[in-house]
Amino acid sequence: MQTMPAHAAHHDDREIETLEEFDATVSARGTLAGHRVQAVDLTDRTRELLTTDTAGAVFLGCAMREDADAKVRADGALVFPPVPGLPFDPYRGLVYSPDELFASLADGYEATPDALAYAWFQRTKADRDIYASMLRSVHDDSVSDALDELLSGARVVGVMGGHAMARGTEEYAGAARLGRELARAGFTVATGGGPGAMEAANLGAYAAPFDDEMLTESLELLGKAPHFTPSITQWASAAFEIRTRWPQGGRSVGIPTWFYGHEPPNAFASHIAKYFANATREDGLLARSNAGVVFLPGAAGTVQEIFDDATPNYYESRGEPTPMVLVNRVHWTEKLPAWPLLRSLAGGRSMEARIALVDRIEEAPEALKRLGG
Repeated sequence: MQTMPAHAAHHDDREIETLEEFDATVSARGTLAGHRVQAVDLTDRTRELLTTDTAGAVFLGCAMREDADAKVRADGALVFPPVPGLPFDPYRGLVYSPDELFASLADGYEATPDALAYAWFQRTKADRDIYASMLRSVHDDSVSDALDELLSGARVVGVMGGHAMARGTEEYAGAARLGRELARAGFTVATGGGPGAMEAANLGAYAAPFDDEMLTESLELLGKAPHFTPSITQWASAAFEIRTRWPQGGRSVGIPTWFYGHEPPNAFASHIAKYFANATREDGLLARSNAGVVFLPGAAGTVQEIFDDATPNYYESRGEPTPMVLVNRVHWTEKLPAWPLLRSLAGGRSMEARIALVDRIEEAPEALKRLGG
């Protein structure tokens, strides 16, 4: 089964991202000097803040009482107070969960934090306000930091493919089986976090601990709400119904963006690293897929991803080239002939031994293992 490492063990031990970590640090070390405290509500920790050295500490978006605030500033700590009225926390210490982004789904998708953050983005992105763009950048940087901590030591396989792949189709079922097999082989599945092929791969990873029947029934249930239009609420509710019926599924990562805000994130990724900047998200997804990438049939976005991945493999700018597996011969040689170009590009370079074209989705895990040596 997957071995996505527990987050707390891997981040810089001066970073405090939960109340439990705050308490443990204060009791074990007796000092907060030089620490970074990220988005922890400290309103009930006034006594600790008043009696602990906080010289050189940085408090990012931590609520605290006035006397505690004044004392830590007097110690020489830097305090970035919480930003009121925002539908997201720019200083967050952890990536999102589906429950967090889809909170209030019962009142309709429009009421969820995910939809509210998109609405805020729509309002602010056109007015070129330096403050709003700074908040977006700080948020995205916090998410990247949290994602690196989460994936530390994991063998990550990216699964790329279009959002148009509908639930209830044979292609969707195939992408789900791929995600399941990769997860069972010990890989952490990472996708663009949206609908279609991305959701299918995250669903497969979620299904990894269960029997075949669970996946068959899930695919059938999801087929009743095949697409996120006309109703995101119905589409997302179908996914949560499965999560409720089969709790504690396998873990995987979704990396979506509010840039494509009309496209909701899928609820099967246990960890969601959602960004405002699509460029940061695109590059981050490929850069973190250290065990290779599987490219399912897609359109312009997937073609772009193939060559976004090929470029660092060509120049070896991220070190050794990582495996690239393209699925569906007809699609990648006739419909959108990316494969001949990729093969010509790889010719005579070390990445040549790391690319493969397979016909069927079922062949992808074996090809990955073969290419990964």
